[in-house]
Amino acid sequence: MGNISINLPLVFSGAGFVQRMILRLGARNWRTGLFAGCRRGYDYRQKYGLVNVKLKWAKDRVLDDVVSAEQDLKAADFLLWVIATSPECRVPIYRLNRCRGQLGIPLQLKISTLLRRYPNVFHESYSPDSAGTPVPWFHLTNEALEIHREVLNILEASHIDIQNRLRKLLMITRDGILPMETIDRLKWDLGLPHNYKKTVILKHPDLFSLVGRPDHTVSLKLLLRDNCLAVSALEKNATVQQKQYDIEQGTLSFPIGFTRGFGLKKKWTRWLEEWQRLPYTSPYTDASLLDPRTDESEKRIVGVFHELLHLTVKKKTERNNVRGLRDPFVLPQKFARVFERHPGIFYISRKSGTETVILREAYDGRSLVYGHPIVEVREKLACLLREGFLDRSKGLYKEQKRSNQVEFTDDTGKDEDSKNCEEDSDDLHLPEYDSDEDLKVKRKLRRMTIVEEQRPMYMTV
Repeated sequence: MGNISINLPLVFSGAGFVQRMILRLGARNWRTGLFAGCRRGYDYRQKYGLVNVKLKWAKDRVLDDVVSAEQDLKAADFLLWVIATSPECRVPIYRLNRCRGQLGIPLQLKISTLLRRYPNVFHESYSPDSAGTPVPWFHLTNEALEIHREVLNILEASHIDIQNRLRKLLMITRDGILPMETIDRLKWDLGLPHNYKKTVILKHPDLFSLVGRPDHTVSLKLLLRDNCLAVSALEKNATVQQKQYDIEQGTLSFPIGFTRGFGLKKKWTRWLEEWQRLPYTSPYTDASLLDPRTDESEKRIVGVFHELLHLTVKKKTERNNVRGLRDPFVLPQKFARVFERHPGIFYISRKSGTETVILREAYDGRSLVYGHPIVEVREKLACLLREGFLDRSKGLYKEQKRSNQVEFTDDTGKDEDSKNCEEDSDDLHLPEYDSDEDLKVKRKLRRMTIVEEQRPMYMTV
């Protein structure tokens, strides 16, 4: 080999000779020489790599029903909180329109239309403005106020649990820092209060700190790491779900379950069995030395989202909510493909106009295996919403609507109310960045403006 390397510059002009020598050496050393390791690595990736296994998405009607049952629940819960925390417990529609970006509702759906769907939760009345024009105002019914009081009691009783959920989320990150924008996307699923910045973060300056970023946004930093919390749900349940040998070897496997009728090929089954026997890397440990192209790295990614979904109260979240976690969680590009590659661990529901990732093991039919108090009270609100929607479709609220149209509250005028609403708007603790819906509206308006400017002008004589 040394002679060949020395003579290469002398015979470089004869390209055919060099090629023949390389092919001859390759054929001679293919099994035991220079290229043996390359061949073994290539065969391993082709034979066992999950990239070559094609998996089809299979519908799970039971888990789809879990998502469908919460239609408008998140938006209704936020509007309920806004109205309940207002000084007079009643808010005009023009103030509620400012919260549109936090509701996640379609652009073509008006907030007033959403509120009028559920008359047993949101009661509508009219008050004249300074010009005498009736303005719709909304306040809560007694049933809705009772649910709000129950939510406040649960949040107060589970304050430590909420605090630990937020700490564990930050402990998964590389530096204990996460943008507030990302946390705001996950706050509903984590069971955080709407004003968690005031009631959780600022209340514990020894644990959390708000830090600025170069792009003029704000991130949340964890100041105190607790190793007692750095135990994943898979490790915590190992004594019940895992074999003793796997616990001793550190090769924990994930609970697997498939939709009825899901066809499994032998090739995929063999890979899955071998993949489950790979070492388990805790999401709370440093994994920067793992090669992102290996199956060990993919098992770590699955473990990260397995733990993240366990931190949520309903063991599910929208796929869009995890898009900002790649850098903080030290994930490779296209990390979200693990949801499709592991249909026995995750299920992707495409109901309600979005993709929702659900942890299969957390559900027994339509019910959670381990419930949470905040989930129970949300289910009460969901039942109330469904009841009001059905009663409205039967026309049970037509008389009430007619009486509301002629009902006027004796107010001093819109000007004073508008000033008070402007002063109280800070209490909503809305984020300082534009939401996805706000950006869509701005882009649409910008396109309309550009088209208007490019339209030719005609002069009339």
